[in-house]
Amino acid sequence: MSSSQAVKIGKVDRVGKSYRDLIAWQKAMDLVTAMYQVSATFPKDELYGLTSQLRRAAVSVPSNIAEGQGRHGVAEFRHFLRQASGSLMELETQITIAERLCYINPDTAGRLLSDSAEVGKILNGLIKSLQ
Repeated sequence: MSSSQAVKIGKVDRVGKSYRDLIAWQKAMDLVTAMYQVSATFPKDELYGLTSQLRRAAVSVPSNIAEGQGRHGVAEFRHFLRQASGSLMELETQITIAERLCYINPDTAGRLLSDSAEVGKILNGLIKSLQ
C-alpha cells in the first residue's frame, strides 16, 4: 500500500470520507435552511442587522465543520469544530434576541434552540472523539 493510500485510509477511519458524511454537518445544514426560512419574515429594517448576523452565524457552523474536515491534521479539525461550536452559541443568542423582539414566536424559538442543542451535542461528541 502506498503512503498516499495509507493517509487516505487513516483520514477516512478518523473523520469520514467527506464532510458531507458527517451528521454534524448535515444537521447544521438543516439548521441553516431553517434559519433562512424563519429570518425571511423579520422586519426589512433588520436586513443588515439581526437578519444578517443570524444568517452569518448559521452559515458559519457547517462551513467551519467542512473547512476543518478538509484540513490535514486532527488538531486543525478540532480547532474548526470548536469554531463551529462558538458560532452555534452565537446563533442561539440571536435566536433568543429574535424571540424577545417578537420576530419569532416562543414555539419556533424553542424548536430552533432544540435543533441547535442537538447540533452542539453532536459537535461535542465529535470533538471528544478526536482527542
